[in-house]
Amino acid sequence: MVALMSDRDLISPLPEARTLQPGAAALEPPVRLTLVDVARVAGVSLATVDRVINHRPGVSKRAIAKVEESLAQLGYRPDPVAAQLARRTSLRFCFLLPSGSNSFMRQLAEQIRQTGDWLKEQRAVIEMREVDVFDPQALAHALDTLGDNYQGVAVVALDHPAVREAIDALAARGVEVVTLVSDVPTSRRSRFIGIDNPSAGRTAATLLGRFAGQKHGSVALIAGSLALRDHAERQFGFQQVIGADFPHLSVLPVVEGRDDSDLCREVTARLLVQHPDLVGIYNIGAGTRGVAEALEASGRAQEVVFVGHELTQHSRRFLLRGVMDAVINQDAGHEARSACRILLARCLNQPILADQERIRIDIFVRDNLP
Repeated sequence: MVALMSDRDLISPLPEARTLQPGAAALEPPVRLTLVDVARVAGVSLATVDRVINHRPGVSKRAIAKVEESLAQLGYRPDPVAAQLARRTSLRFCFLLPSGSNSFMRQLAEQIRQTGDWLKEQRAVIEMREVDVFDPQALAHALDTLGDNYQGVAVVALDHPAVREAIDALAARGVEVVTLVSDVPTSRRSRFIGIDNPSAGRTAATLLGRFAGQKHGSVALIAGSLALRDHAERQFGFQQVIGADFPHLSVLPVVEGRDDSDLCREVTARLLVQHPDLVGIYNIGAGTRGVAEALEASGRAQEVVFVGHELTQHSRRFLLRGVMDAVINQDAGHEARSACRILLARCLNQPILADQERIRIDIFVRDNLP
């Protein structure tokens, strides 16, 4: 919880604060303002002002209006340095990440750990937990059992009613929730941190279609799960472009590999046998290693166009060997830092720089690997 600033916490080093009475008009803004001044002008308690400023529940609409009017009248702007010094305890953030061997998620976890060192200087700490995000009940239970121990939560989310309900319950208790990589847009989460996934799918289609050239045949789509919003949106974007710009390619029904390399290897091997005319594979999620190994084992790695996601040690190796043709990447470090910055800003009622937090789509081929 963000502690209240004392009446000595100033927004200006200038001397001499003026005493104000409830409802008094401020002809000149005081040069030293505190939350005590805001509460006095609004005619409410200091605790009420704190709840309004930090967007916590339990305040009537009338009291909110009085506080907001007082803030505007006084021209109050909180001093983030003073707020940080006023906090006697650290903010606690929890990151819920997928369990399993997903290489990109391991990268993300490492970047979160590194960002945690910076957060400590801001009097905030991070804890990470793993959960099977493909199981909506398990993910909802993990969110439900976080209790009131955290002021902020970042979750790689499954778009499911049970998960949405759990996110809404956290938000109702005043916990700031951001979704990471995969979104639940109809929930009460504060913000989504990730790439524009329909655009990523459209980009994948353009790359695959152009690499395939004039070849006629079928294209396979392998998703982790279409219950993951990012995977469903990528599929939508992909099929939009293939249907409009590459009508000579036929998109097969999506198969799910649960982001597991072993399962993706089996799925790909089966697709290669069942569809001799296969000219391309778009792996929407993780499990790239399994897809690539199945292509190599079939002897068709050089004839089937393969586009996937996330630059990892595995996808890098397959790009260099010519098994993969292109990788669409999102910067794990940028996402980790953005999640921490946004949670901190929301908890401290500080502004968010939208351009700084926009996660961009990177495209890598063999020739531009970093």
